[in-house]
Amino acid sequence: MSAQSSNHQWLSQVVEEALEPDLPICDPHHHLWEFRYERVADRYLLDEILADLDAGHNIVSTVFIECGAAYKQSAVSAGHEVVGETEFVNGIAAMSNSGEYGSCQIAAGIIGTAELELGDAVGDILDAHVAAGGGRFRGIRTQATWDASEAVKNGRNVLAPGRFLDRDFQRGFAQLGARNLSFEAWCYHPQLADVIALANAFPNVQIILDHFGGPLGLGPYAGKADEVFAAWKPVMTELARCENVVAKLGGINMELNGFGWHEQASPPDSETLMQATRRYYEHTLDVFGAQRCMFESNFPVDMVSCSYTVLWNSFKRLTANYSASEKASLYHDTAARVYRL
Repeated sequence: MSAQSSNHQWLSQVVEEALEPDLPICDPHHHLWEFRYERVADRYLLDEILADLDAGHNIVSTVFIECGAAYKQSAVSAGHEVVGETEFVNGIAAMSNSGEYGSCQIAAGIIGTAELELGDAVGDILDAHVAAGGGRFRGIRTQATWDASEAVKNGRNVLAPGRFLDRDFQRGFAQLGARNLSFEAWCYHPQLADVIALANAFPNVQIILDHFGGPLGLGPYAGKADEVFAAWKPVMTELARCENVVAKLGGINMELNGFGWHEQASPPDSETLMQATRRYYEHTLDVFGAQRCMFESNFPVDMVSCSYTVLWNSFKRLTANYSASEKASLYHDTAARVYRL
């Protein structure tokens, strides 16, 4: 039996049938963890993700994205503890691959993490990830989410701004290209220019931008949604000129985005959710194109604001008049290509 989130009763106020239930979907961004008591879902393992995937949408495969879960208590050398996460997720992926839990291939692709500041030495850690991944390991995410305001939480191991520009970091980054591994870029919107610099410095590395580059709505950004969007928009246009970058469409329903869904008496329905956030989706699609974009759930993080079914319904409302080929790219094909599923 799956564990219920702490906001389960609140979410249950809005229940929707899945729109376009036959449309094949690859969910290219979710996490798996336990003991995360600061989250509305402190446990999100096989039972919990299956409960979401079985709620009506046709999820045929997923990609796991690192979240600091199940690191090794002891490692062969410094930095190798992160390989424990890949081992942990590969076990769940193997369970899913047995077919005993349904037809969806959960964690068909695995994105881990590594401290790229280790420079050339990070190559051994990447090789250990590949070995632990059972043929599923595709790349890493190293967070650069930082802001000077104490109201904005900085990312794991992010101690200062400019991480993507650090010389040692970029020496480690070069090890990705040699192994055909991708890089998942997670930053806040003021750091998007750093992603552009990184993409231009390493044009042979596939970079995936997470969550629209994290438009902020807390602290000094609270109540300034139009200003944030105006600052974000031209930088995204410039980023789209980097041919080695693709964009994930989603992950914009976190507390840090400032919409405040979790503070309302009831959660938003899919139409409300779509209308409130659509300008980020539409501009990104305008500049990147459907073949370089993919919808993502960012679950269970975005569960703080809506259910899995409502979230995917909001995407489908946005694309109601899109062509069949555009929908195929956005919901499945871009992700399957980028993550080599």
